Amino acid sequence: MVKQIQFFDTTLRDGEQTPGVNFNTKEKVQIALQLEKWGIDVIEAGFPISSQGDFEAVQEIAAQIKHATVGGLARCSIEDIDSVREALKEANHKQIHVFIATSPIHRESKLSMTKAEILASVKKHITYAKQYFDQVQFSPEDATRTEWDFLVEVIEVAIKCGATIINIPDTVGYTNPTEYGALFAYLKENISAFDEVIFSSHCHDDLGMATANALAAIEQGALRVEGTINGIGERAGNTALEEVAVALHIRRDAYQAENQIKLDETKNTSDLVSRLSGMPIPRNKAIIGANAYAHESGIHQDGVLKNPETYEIITPQLVGVSSNDLPLGKLSGRHAFVDRMVSLGYDMSDKVVVKELFVKFKELADKKKNISTTDLHALIAGATIEDQANYELARLQVQHIEEGLHAATVAVRDRQQDNRILLDTDTGAGSVDAIYKTINRMLKLNIILHEYRIDAITQGHDSQAQVHVTIQLPNGYLSYGTGIDFDVLTASAKAYLQAIN
Repeated sequence: MVKQIQFFDTTLRDGEQTPGVNFNTKEKVQIALQLEKWGIDVIEAGFPISSQGDFEAVQEIAAQIKHATVGGLARCSIEDIDSVREALKEANHKQIHVFIATSPIHRESKLSMTKAEILASVKKHITYAKQYFDQVQFSPEDATRTEWDFLVEVIEVAIKCGATIINIPDTVGYTNPTEYGALFAYLKENISAFDEVIFSSHCHDDLGMATANALAAIEQGALRVEGTINGIGERAGNTALEEVAVALHIRRDAYQAENQIKLDETKNTSDLVSRLSGMPIPRNKAIIGANAYAHESGIHQDGVLKNPETYEIITPQLVGVSSNDLPLGKLSGRHAFVDRMVSLGYDMSDKVVVKELFVKFKELADKKKNISTTDLHALIAGATIEDQANYELARLQVQHIEEGLHAATVAVRDRQQDNRILLDTDTGAGSVDAIYKTINRMLKLNIILHEYRIDAITQGHDSQAQVHVTIQLPNGYLSYGTGIDFDVLTASAKAYLQAIN
């Protein structure tokens, strides 16, 4: 009998816990809309109680998503549950995700609670949440290190109090496919209401087994899989949902499971999350890496030329990797530009935005012979980043003075003060150091640069640069910024200014 597997995406919540990743509300909405387009059943939009920004992002996503269920995370706390309830008021379809840790180490070291106190808390808070949500998901955090008999006891209480989805988190990536599958089999055997609710997997990748563990859970009765796009997340990350989706498709014979993921939107979804998170996709990444459909060996090349199925079990087109990339150039008109952007999934209805983007496109086309699809995505990402900045780079000039010493002149537009232009000059040990010292001096800030990274967005000598920086602010907090430009020094300045914002 074919099972229907639900996909629960937590890129915007667990994925954002990746060190160095911080989505703003506009970016979260953009990702959520693409997740819905990809076919995700449930989008965990955030943890509303954690900050005002997270609350507003969940609220905005709830208002814009039409078909997918939108969820919010809550601890076993009345205040947390009320915050999720308020944030999801406008959602067409909504669910709450309530959790509490259950393993011995968490009970003793983190919560200082007994088993009886855990059970009482689950009863109280699931009962409370059920008053406001038809769909209530419960997670016993660190389930894979919890005593199996106690896990059954906790889950039964949650189900009796109204939980409709039970998630079994491998919170620290401790388990393996054999153990995780056996745990689901044990739960099925010992929980009388197992088939009356949906059981879900949530796996971390600390030992490199997150995807295999999720598939093992499906084999043993899980009807929902939780994870993130590209597997981003805390520490080593989460189950990569694109890997599960394609595995279920390619190995339908083994898993006998269907889902509503639109596989040809996989690459677009992956690329969007990669750009906005600032986390490049490894070339050898399964499903969506640049080398996933490349063949170096002569024997492999010969086989693929004779019959692609000799060495390709997945066609590039299945996941939305086109066999060609038709470029635009400096002679392309606005109509062609707009048509191409619409085909890539962008809303081009705002004439003012279109005008600004077309100007940037022409500027780029003057510097590059051909503009690839990747360049166009980067153009949007760069414009989005600049649009949200209080400080905008107006002009930049760098000079080499003598060995090891450079001077930078930087002009910045202060949008908070009627677009007043700030101008200053300073020197540093290299071009980037000079630029950053000048900005510090101009804005009268004492900022420490923690991390600086450059990624080439496309291949070749005329690639656009994407610079990522981590800075420490005077109050001790870390802030992250991204800048995109054809010129690496300009991208560096933009990234620094965004981090300051």
